[in-house]
Amino acid sequence: MLGTPLNLPKWLEENSHLLKPPINNYCVYNDDVTVMIVGGPNARTDYHINETSEWFYQYKGAMLLKVVDPADNSFRDISIGEGEMFLLPPNTPHNPVRFADTVGIVLEQKRPAGSQDRLRWYCQACRSVVHEKSFHCTDLGSQIKEAVNGFRDDEGARRCGNCGELADVVPRAKES
Repeated sequence: MLGTPLNLPKWLEENSHLLKPPINNYCVYNDDVTVMIVGGPNARTDYHINETSEWFYQYKGAMLLKVVDPADNSFRDISIGEGEMFLLPPNTPHNPVRFADTVGIVLEQKRPAGSQDRLRWYCQACRSVVHEKSFHCTDLGSQIKEAVNGFRDDEGARRCGNCGELADVVPRAKES
């Protein structure tokens, strides 16, 4: 059965309270393609890695997509402004940074059977991988929240095996 069109401004007016930390997303469609409305601000330090492409559209305000470029493992920041879209290739570690009073739309493909999503945390001191959690994604919102909260609560998982630094669970404030 076909659904009805979603009026995004009206939906936001009535449902913005559903966009809550730490992930701030709400799944509006979840069939062959998952469509999420995502609000800001968020406070995440994990990098998500999925085996399918991910499409970002910034409806209101700007966001920053922190990535680890698979070509050379360099850390990069990609700014996505209001009205802009970006297609992230599969298997690219990414951390979407959303600012206050911003709204974006994210589309992801349904995960193939046997695929594994991963959440990866890097050491802020030496950039080594500190911890990684893998799972077959069936409910992105709840599974990511569970992994993020589990990492936050496990100091052993947060300790860098390379340099001993304790990985942050929220981004550090910018020094002025």
